[in-house]
Amino acid sequence: MFSITVRDHVMVAHSFRGEVFGPAQNLHGATFVVDATFRRSGLDADNIVVDIGKATEELKAVLADLNYRNLDDVPEFAGINTSTEFLAKVIADRLADRVHTGALGEGARGLEGIVVSLHESHVAWASYERAL
Repeated sequence: MFSITVRDHVMVAHSFRGEVFGPAQNLHGATFVVDATFRRSGLDADNIVVDIGKATEELKAVLADLNYRNLDDVPEFAGINTSTEFLAKVIADRLADRVHTGALGEGARGLEGIVVSLHESHVAWASYERAL
């Protein structure tokens, strides 16, 4: 399996419901380093997994919708704990939508999977992997 990974970051505010979250039940900020890995078993006609420039642009575009937002105020997240794991899935699904609409180029239609990892710190992160 071949893969390429592009990286960006996103800054959000949010709070959680549930005792398991301790002090994170209060409104707090988080800065995530976001890695998006694109996978395929064979290279495309240009001998690449996907255009790294387009992958970088599309990751940036997906994150722009979340960046500097209080996720508690985003209607589609109403009543949801926007955990690191949850956000990894949201970002992966939005990237998958962009692959399917052709935003990453025709060669990207041969992609087989995406993995999105959100790094909370240098010692903790969460990932979501999905097929395309």
